[in-house]
Amino acid sequence: MQFSVKVGTIFEDSPLGLDKWLIATWLIVNAKNGISSCEIARSLEVTQKTAWFVLHRIRLALQEGTFEKFGGSGSEVEVDETYIGAKARNMHFDKKPGYRGMVGKQIVMGFLERGGKVRTIHISQTNRKAMEAAVNDHVEHGTDLYTDAHGSYRFMSQWYKHQVIDHAQSYVQDRVHTNGLENYWSLLKRAIGGTYVSVEPFHLHRYMDEQAFRYNERKGSDADRFLLALLGTPGRRLTFAELTGKLLPAAGA
Repeated sequence: MQFSVKVGTIFEDSPLGLDKWLIATWLIVNAKNGISSCEIARSLEVTQKTAWFVLHRIRLALQEGTFEKFGGSGSEVEVDETYIGAKARNMHFDKKPGYRGMVGKQIVMGFLERGGKVRTIHISQTNRKAMEAAVNDHVEHGTDLYTDAHGSYRFMSQWYKHQVIDHAQSYVQDRVHTNGLENYWSLLKRAIGGTYVSVEPFHLHRYMDEQAFRYNERKGSDADRFLLALLGTPGRRLTFAELTGKLLPAAGA
C-alpha cells in the first residue's frame, strides 16, 4: 500500500508537488479580492484547467465545517440578502430581451455576528418560509437581530429581539443597521465580479466559502491564514468528477 503526506488530504492523487500546492494556498488566502486560475497557472507554470482544480480543492479546505449557531443572549447579529449575477447593461444584446430585474441572478443570504464572524448561504427563494428557516438554522433564539424591511423578516420577533432598518428612510438608527453585511457584500461582489468575472451557480458556494474565510481571519497575519488553511486540508477530498458534477447522487438517492 502506497503512503505519502498527501494521502487523506485535499492533495491526494495530485501529480503536483507540495511546493506548488503551498504556493497556491498562500496566494489564495492572502489575496483580498481573490486570485484567478489564470494567474495561478502563470505563477505555478501549469495549465489553467489544473489551476482551476487546485483552487477549488483549496476552497474545500477553507470551509468553516461547523453547524454552530451565531448569537445568543446579549449578541447582535445582522441578517441580509443580496443578488449575485450579471448586470443587464453588460450582457450581450441577444441575451437582453426578456431580462428583467433579478431574473438570472443567484440569491445569497448572510449572517454577521458583530465582533465575530460572517457566514453566507446560497438560497433559492426569498419568501417567508425559506428565509425564516434559514435564520432559525443559523442564529440562536433570543439574539438581538437586525434586518432591513424585507417582508419575509416581519415575524422574526417570535424568536428574536428583532429590529428593522427601513432603507427607504435611513441606513442607520443608533445600533439598528445592516452596514456590516453591506460592507461584506461589496467585498464578495468585488471578488466575484472583478476577479472571477463569471461564476457558475453550481460552484457559487465555494467562492463564498473562500471570501468568508479571508474576512473571518482578517485580523491574523498572512502566515496565520496560511497555517489555518493547512489545518483544513486533512480528511477532505474533492475529485474532478465531483467538482464538475459527474458524480452527483442519482434522483431519489
